[in-house]
Amino acid sequence: MLKADLQIRYPIIMAPMFLVSNEAMVKAGMDNEIAGTFPTLNYRKEGELKTVLANLNAHKAQLNGKQGNYGVNLIVQKTNPLYVKQLQECVEAQVPFYITSLGNPREVIQAAHSYGAKVLCDVTNIAHAAKAAKEGCDGFIAVTTGAGGHAGPYPMHILVPALQKEFPGKSIVAAGGIATGQQIASAMVLGARGVSIGTRFIASKEAAVSNEYKQAIVDYGMEDIVLTERLSGTPSNIINTPVAQKMGYRQNWIEKMLSNNARTRKYFKMLVQLRGMKKLEQAIKPGSYQQLWGAGQSVEMVHDISSIDDIVQRLIRELQAEIQSVAAWKI
Repeated sequence: MLKADLQIRYPIIMAPMFLVSNEAMVKAGMDNEIAGTFPTLNYRKEGELKTVLANLNAHKAQLNGKQGNYGVNLIVQKTNPLYVKQLQECVEAQVPFYITSLGNPREVIQAAHSYGAKVLCDVTNIAHAAKAAKEGCDGFIAVTTGAGGHAGPYPMHILVPALQKEFPGKSIVAAGGIATGQQIASAMVLGARGVSIGTRFIASKEAAVSNEYKQAIVDYGMEDIVLTERLSGTPSNIINTPVAQKMGYRQNWIEKMLSNNARTRKYFKMLVQLRGMKKLEQAIKPGSYQQLWGAGQSVEMVHDISSIDDIVQRLIRELQAEIQSVAAWKI
């Protein structure tokens, strides 16, 4: 079971969001007995990641019986120049669990299992999942259509039960388009053991992004979310602002050629990712006019900027009410 594996009370992971997730958000998630996570690439300066991990371990030790926990997200493809160093730092800190993205998770799985940590792998289809399962992962983050960032092509109501059927021994976490307790209940009825929620937590008081970004999560709707290839080389969901429209959504023929050529692929993707990273960093700062913001289709369900305490407690109340409602059905 996911809750037992991750040592959490409620089956919710606060998703790792590039440049958004921070120490305060993760601690608030732990305090509310869910799993808080963050991408290691949010801490790229020398010593930053070690300090954050030490702080989170200290916070976990002071939870006084609460069942909250934390994990990290590692981009494991070769285009991540900090991967090896950051994995080593995470192992030294004995991070409780890992989420891997965009590459072969073998090294992370072997390192994590050496001290009893768990590994969940981002997957968007059965083929990806089969490769991760072969390497011995503990479960999957089923990244479905509508997810913020690197979204998958399939809806939750297809991907989750397909994974459950194909890999009955693995924990499945649904991700994409989830922002309410009703949607959590829906995912669990399909066979998910928990959910990963990102976009809803952008509109939180603890998120260290601009107020304009937070308000955009409230103001925009599901039809305002578009896929672009131009931020990281991999299709990712963003809000369709005028800045996004000017940037464009598809790579031109030269970019596609460089992305597909065996000699240039690695270095060109590194360049695209670095360029995209800088654009996003500028966009999240207060007072920025860039308005280049990542988000999923669940913006449709976000109507206020609240504390993480309030967000989690609301999710739990909604989930409990929905479970009771389903239990009362007469068929």
